[in-house]
Amino acid sequence: MREKAVDGRATEAARRALATALSLRPAQVLLRTGAASRDKLFTITDPPADLAERVSALRDAK
Repeated sequence: MREKAVDGRATEAARRALATALSLRPAQVLLRTGAASRDKLFTITDPPADLAERVSALRDAK
């Protein structure tokens, strides 16, 4: 899925994709910085105990 950077749609798509990939509710993934940048930093609220393992699995997925 590729969204053009119009009215924050690309950022919202990235936020939702990250939530899905980490099996989180979209409301748990908040944009911290990068609204107008290609580089985004997200914060996970109320992270699950196994978040590090989820991130590792996502990173190592082939």
